[in-house]
Amino acid sequence: MSAIVLRGVHAFDPSSGVDEIIDVVVEQGKITRAGRDAGRELAATPSEKVRIILGLSEQGNQRWLFPGFVDLHAHLREPGNEAKEDIKSGLAAAAAGGYVDVCVMPNTRPVNDSTIITEWMVHKGKAANSARLHPICAITTGQNGEALTEMALLKEAGAIAASDDGKCVTRSDVMRRALEYGKTFDLPIIQHAEDHALTQGAEMHEGAISARLGLRGWPRIAEDIIVARDVLLAEYTDSRYHVAHLSTLGAARIVREAKSRGIKVTCEVTPHHLTMTHELLIGYDTACKVNPPLREAEDLEALLLALADGTIDAIATDHAPHTASDKEGPIADAAMGMIGLELCLPMLLGLVSSGKLPLARVITALSSAPAKIVGLAAPRIREGAAADLTLVDRAEEWIVTPSQLRSKSHNTPLLNQTVRGRVKATLRDGIFIHDELEGRRP
Repeated sequence: MSAIVLRGVHAFDPSSGVDEIIDVVVEQGKITRAGRDAGRELAATPSEKVRIILGLSEQGNQRWLFPGFVDLHAHLREPGNEAKEDIKSGLAAAAAGGYVDVCVMPNTRPVNDSTIITEWMVHKGKAANSARLHPICAITTGQNGEALTEMALLKEAGAIAASDDGKCVTRSDVMRRALEYGKTFDLPIIQHAEDHALTQGAEMHEGAISARLGLRGWPRIAEDIIVARDVLLAEYTDSRYHVAHLSTLGAARIVREAKSRGIKVTCEVTPHHLTMTHELLIGYDTACKVNPPLREAEDLEALLLALADGTIDAIATDHAPHTASDKEGPIADAAMGMIGLELCLPMLLGLVSSGKLPLARVITALSSAPAKIVGLAAPRIREGAAADLTLVDRAEEWIVTPSQLRSKSHNTPLLNQTVRGRVKATLRDGIFIHDELEGRRP
């Protein structure tokens, strides 16, 4: 195939100022033409080398074209827990969700704290021929919170950031040195903000629901304390600091104030913390047990406001696949986490439809903003840009079933529910890495 013509799609890219129905022509991995009737000539000349994609679905729905998505925070479980997910299945799920870049957390088995693991992950990612994989290395060896990893060597091997995600760097001296080291080698430091002394044995958010259910609560302050301390350390060291999966109104307030003073802090929020609250645990639904926990309505509203006003920079899935057995039994024994790569967009489009978030802010938080945080080239819809594109039918409804998911795991409270909004195709460098058009499925 020498060319792809997306004919009459609604192209929407806030970073490029694009919001109109146009043609987009892709040749040799690049967007070569974009504009009204830019693909008419190619479309008028039938050829096996030219694929024409219409902007209207067979049901008459307008298809939207977005810049490809970038996920700052996913767990693909390989090496060590391939029954839950592996790199190939995880990247296939990412492509099905519209992602062209996926940043992978280091809490694998063994932990990604060595150049051998980092290089191996890069190799496995390239072999999958799907979304691009970017390893995030550990901040400390074995994620033990003490000795720093060789971040400079890990960056040379392919790491784009450092994090002990799943565990908090609780020692202030270690976090200070990590920020200084990260600054020296231009490597963002991503913190899992949780004072473990305040959350030991916790099963859900601390509040009226946890008291009613008799479950040990996880207080907001456990997150807020770490974010406040780290912001001060980032200011003192003049270093970049990123908060993973921010979940409380207090943490959002701290980040907003820090940004107002010019401190180099960024943060992300998950789709489930924007759409779900701790009431979902009333039925002891283990699919809703996540880290950090689902919070209260006032937290959710504060996070929506913080995302809308730019306090929160990015939306990250925190894709955390688990087998059915991991989620069975009492809630105290269930693993924490839910999948998100394939469900993030439908969840967010629901917020757009209800008027809670503007579409421009959602797309920016899914694409250009996360790319900037970790130094990746931001996907764009403009002539000359790499063809990293996501084609979406915003109106299509579908039922979330295991057969519809590419992930090996199905741990989501949305299982067997109907959602609206579906990624129909994802292109990375002009190559289809996901294709559901005309019944295609890789």
